[in-house]
Amino acid sequence: MSDVKFENVTASAVANVYFDGKVVSHAILLPDGKKKTLGLIFSGSYEFDTQAPEQMHLTAGSARVRLKGEADFKTYDSGQSFFVPANSAFEISVDGIAQYVCHFG
Repeated sequence: MSDVKFENVTASAVANVYFDGKVVSHAILLPDGKKKTLGLIFSGSYEFDTQAPEQMHLTAGSARVRLKGEADFKTYDSGQSFFVPANSAFEISVDGIAQYVCHFG
């Protein structure tokens, strides 16, 4: 497991729930105003659109990811990250449970 800790944050108690509860995250705001989400992705395949650039860092589990415009999926394991450009999309497929931190901007 790749444990990541954040100090002095403001956390949202209301979850972001997607795909009938199969993807769930909570937003945190850092003292410098940057937003991150911490979440779980349960077994399945999902597609997300992005507005801002995102860095997805897996903290547990693994996922197969295909960025918009790419032909093949790539596998990312705990401790690895992938980047999604602004105004783009990605597909993610998980067997089991993957945990993540999403960094925006």
